[in-house]
Amino acid sequence: MVATQDWHPPNHISFASTHPGKKPFDTVEILGRSQVLWPAHCVQGTEDARLLLESSLFDAFVRKAQNPQVDSYSAVKDDSGAETGLERILSENGVTSIVIFGIATDYCVKATAIDLARAGFNVIAVEELCRGVTPETSAQALAEMRKEGVKLIVELDLEKIRSLL
Repeated sequence: MVATQDWHPPNHISFASTHPGKKPFDTVEILGRSQVLWPAHCVQGTEDARLLLESSLFDAFVRKAQNPQVDSYSAVKDDSGAETGLERILSENGVTSIVIFGIATDYCVKATAIDLARAGFNVIAVEELCRGVTPETSAQALAEMRKEGVKLIVELDLEKIRSLL
């Protein structure tokens, strides 16, 4: 199994605190794209950035959002297109199907699931194991994922997952 982990430097461009006068959930233009500003989170080396599951469960870890000047919703590549190594790790280990869950449905889960599906992986997202920022944007994200070929299941059901592999 592979875990992905936000690993932001304290001065990350996506943090509202990096933009004087701005607050979380404001939107600004950065490098020609719209950027939602977030509260500081998953700052490198802090308790807030720790994995929520026992690390011994995982064979590999991929950290994202390490460049202070570039955001990274996807665990496959950041907003500049720099790859994290996730796709290589999966391919080198013969992985063809992915079960994905996490936060936030409408940002990181969506971007990662779509990038993996576009790369040719069979992607299954477990809705009950995901949380989004808002119900509206989460519903839109699920629709976008479905349109891109991501299979959605409502609850963790191993038999259902096996049938989709």
